[in-house]
Amino acid sequence: MQLSQEIEKPIRMKRLNVVSLKMVRERTLPYHSNIIRSPQDIYSLAKEMLLPDEDREHCVVLALSTKNHVTAIHTLSIGNLNSSLVHPREVFKVCILANAASFVIMHNHPSNDPTFSPEDIQLTQRLMKAADVIGIECLDHVVVTQDTYRSMKEQGLMN
Repeated sequence: MQLSQEIEKPIRMKRLNVVSLKMVRERTLPYHSNIIRSPQDIYSLAKEMLLPDEDREHCVVLALSTKNHVTAIHTLSIGNLNSSLVHPREVFKVCILANAASFVIMHNHPSNDPTFSPEDIQLTQRLMKAADVIGIECLDHVVVTQDTYRSMKEQGLMN
């Protein structure tokens, strides 16, 4: 008779995280309209948020409804004097949670030069590719300064 019986080891249960995601309103911003109709509207909103006065680059996403109502404003990144790191997943995380149909990216240039950098253009191209897959349209990318703004859409860079 063989005495080598296999002793059953207790099964160690693994713990799986069950989560829920929600957006939390941090504050409200008084503004004359919640509809974005043009790059000028984006610039006006950026000025209201004091973006042109910041000493470092701030990159912000505006999540928009099907009628271009602003459903969420989120600062994606605060960089240094001339750059800010933004990843498409951060943009789309906000847009999906806000049930956005489209979005706009805006950021400031503390140098007061509204010219798009190669990195600005590259980011927008990446966002547009991801937007095609996800189904949330990238309407514009606007650079704001103290005196003016530049719109990629107006400059034909959103093709």
